[in-house]
Amino acid sequence: MSVKGQSGSPSPKTKTAVYPGSFDPLTNGHLDVVDRALGIFDKLIVAVAGNPEKRQPLFTVEERMQLISASLKGRDRVEVASFRGLTVEFARSRGANTLVKGLRAYSDFDAELQQALMNRKLAPDIHTVFLMSSFAHIYVSSSILKDIASYGGNVSDLVPPPVARALKEKYR
Repeated sequence: MSVKGQSGSPSPKTKTAVYPGSFDPLTNGHLDVVDRALGIFDKLIVAVAGNPEKRQPLFTVEERMQLISASLKGRDRVEVASFRGLTVEFARSRGANTLVKGLRAYSDFDAELQQALMNRKLAPDIHTVFLMSSFAHIYVSSSILKDIASYGGNVSDLVPPPVARALKEKYR
């Protein structure tokens, strides 16, 4: 399906969104947000934040990108990238004017709303879209998964298979 411009010719503008996060590690809840975002946007960039101010991640940025790419196999219109700095500047550099953020609970909304409002102040042309997690994933967070996996607990039904294998390997 092509979008028609005012002249009736196809518009070259593709609706691209950026789904930023630490993804340490990627969960099935993240995949749910990816799939629903692909129902809205022509292209989605899953952007792994390399934020040195946050606590030490379990997986390096490169490892996270590899795990995400392996977990997204078979999904068209998705790109995996990493970035440092302001999310809105990364989005602009990639031709995206929308940020996608997943929400699980009210506590997520409070923090994400603050970020979205600051992003709007910094870049009024970049919008934030919130997608609620499905009920199956509402209680799953990366930090809880890491905690369970660190004690040898089975998280294979909560993360994609490449991530389950990587967690098992990290916590041997």
